Amino acid sequence: MPIPLDYETLRVIWWLLVGVLLIGFALTDGFDLGVAALLPFVARTDEERRLVINSIGATWEGNQVWFILGGGAIFAAWPHVYAISFSGFYLAMFVVLVALILRPVGFKYRSKRPDRAWRTMWDWALFVGGFVPALVFGVAVGNVLLGLPFRLDSNLRAVYEGGLLDLFSPFALVAGLLSLAMLVLHGAGWLAIKIEDGPVQARAKRWGIGAALLSILLFAVGGLFVAEGGLGFRLEGAVDPNGPSNPFLTTAVAAPGAWLDTYARAPWTLLAPILGFAGPLLALAGIWRRADLPVFLGSSLGAFGIIATAGLSLFPFLLPSSLDPASSLTVWNASSSHLTLWIMLLVTAIFLPLVLLYTAWAFRILFGRITTAEVRTNPDYY
Repeated sequence: MPIPLDYETLRVIWWLLVGVLLIGFALTDGFDLGVAALLPFVARTDEERRLVINSIGATWEGNQVWFILGGGAIFAAWPHVYAISFSGFYLAMFVVLVALILRPVGFKYRSKRPDRAWRTMWDWALFVGGFVPALVFGVAVGNVLLGLPFRLDSNLRAVYEGGLLDLFSPFALVAGLLSLAMLVLHGAGWLAIKIEDGPVQARAKRWGIGAALLSILLFAVGGLFVAEGGLGFRLEGAVDPNGPSNPFLTTAVAAPGAWLDTYARAPWTLLAPILGFAGPLLALAGIWRRADLPVFLGSSLGAFGIIATAGLSLFPFLLPSSLDPASSLTVWNASSSHLTLWIMLLVTAIFLPLVLLYTAWAFRILFGRITTAEVRTNPDYY
């Protein structure tokens, strides 16, 4: 049976789907990470900390599905990208996994003993479980924009020549801090709509002001790096979007400023960076006007715009190589086969709506603010 969609269309669809999954992760598990990073600073008593923890306690596990789906989609649709990125970021990903492992342990063990030192230890474990992934994910994106130090040999085997400390260059740190500020703002927005009015919510909003201002500043600094810092790669010569997946069939070169090409070709894509700035401004307006919903909507729009900006700037690159630009992986030269992408699309068309429906149902059932009285009296709360 002939495949009804051509290879180019399927590649673009899967590029979009991976973007949707990554943005879904940022918008759902992102506020979990932000709340955890805020925990030691917005809650001063044990009761206040329990209020913050239980604002995400019922949904954080389900929200991680987006992270798993995103990793699985990259593995299935772009196997070369998965192999090289996870090899290059091996130690960084190990650090992230250790931090993420602290989350379930912290949730489950924190309230097992009433001892203050015991609970404080697990509170800081939850903080690490939110702070570290939020920072490292941004650092990883920054390094992708810089280009990773890998090359492909004649058998398409990757040779990675970087180390863990090499990942933390000035631009990558700006990207990491932007990611952290973005998710802290998102966590503050979640606390604004999820917990009762009171001192914890007020502190979260104050931290949200700082996070929003930092998001705007760091996003602007990152944009200046991209425009003036010599960043970018470009494909040269004829490119066949329907051609076979072979990096050696395309030619890429380092081209300062090339990450801005997308916005020149398609001005409508400027909506992404506009949202990246407008979202935090909306959140600030919500805080100043004492309107809770705009804070969360603003943080969500900001996260969407910032992540979309990174993806649109890179297109059609997925993993550029700073060591050997000709080894760079793109949407056109690194995907799975035509048939594989089609079969996966059919499976996704069935299961992604189910995930969306379940997520919507879960948040609908758990709708409403958590109060101190509930935390004090409900034995099922952490």
